[in-house]
Amino acid sequence: MTIRTSEKTATFRRPFVLAESNEELPAGVYRVETDEELLQAEPGNPGLTQTMTIDPDELEAALKRDQASAEFPVGMNAGQEPLTGA
Repeated sequence: MTIRTSEKTATFRRPFVLAESNEELPAGVYRVETDEELLQAEPGNPGLTQTMTIDPDELEAALKRDQASAEFPVGMNAGQEPLTGA
């Protein structure tokens, strides 16, 4: 079987959720591998790595949401003024 794999990185500045996962994933740098053939997964070391199949459009949408939210501090939405101390 021939498998062609391409690789890129995706950087999230804030925690994010993908439609394929019911959990919030932490901010950080993720390696994204795209395979043209289905790979057989082997059990790994839990907690060290996680492999999931996601829709590339969903990943791109999550990255765009993350980049848009980067202009606002955590816990602050667009249109809110930052709190200042007295």
